[in-house]
Amino acid sequence: MIKTQKTLFAVLLPLTLFSTSALAVWSTTLRSVSDYTFNGVSQTQNAPALQGSLDYSFDDSGMYAGTWASNVDFADNTNLEWDVYVGKYAQLNETLSVDYGLAYYSYHGQSNSRDGNYFGAYTKFSYASLLGQTELNFWYSWNYFGTGADHVISMLAHTIELTPNHTVRASFDISNSLDGDKFTWDGSNKSYKHYRLAYQTSLAGFDIAIAAENTSLDIDTADERIVLSIGRTFSL
Repeated sequence: MIKTQKTLFAVLLPLTLFSTSALAVWSTTLRSVSDYTFNGVSQTQNAPALQGSLDYSFDDSGMYAGTWASNVDFADNTNLEWDVYVGKYAQLNETLSVDYGLAYYSYHGQSNSRDGNYFGAYTKFSYASLLGQTELNFWYSWNYFGTGADHVISMLAHTIELTPNHTVRASFDISNSLDGDKFTWDGSNKSYKHYRLAYQTSLAGFDIAIAAENTSLDIDTADERIVLSIGRTFSL
């Protein structure tokens, strides 16, 4: 099976919702993708996916919580990924911001699908300038896909606005298993590289992205591909 990153903490979520007062905003996003890829690796055996999220943000504190789900295909009877997460966004100054949190990834479809459940922690630094927005992302799990392996993902990305409502985002990331005796990619790779270039726009309220991506892995679920994504976000 190939694992995925995304979103947390069923215990923390209700505590967060009821312990923080002040203004809050609910939103939901529905999305269709031609292939659900995580760091360039298909989670659906190169097939389309339907995805949805429900998010709750606390305007005064920067705190947020939510849940996200997608169909998956790991060549067994696992068919659903369902994640929950809680985090905090902070604007440090006019150009620098940070977003950090904790996520819990769960898998469903057969009795042992839950064996792959795990936690992950993430931090994203963003720097805005006249040349666009640069992001430095770090993600870490101490029990990747339930294997007990420490796993780290590091990403550098840059987004440029071509014209209003039209942007290009280039990213490069490295996925690295810190315990090769417990988890490797494609049976022998402790790490791999992922490259992605995406055009992003919106039309009639829909967010649209077309991305070209590839990895250093030599497997058919992680080779070069074009991924189309169409989604829409609703305030509740």
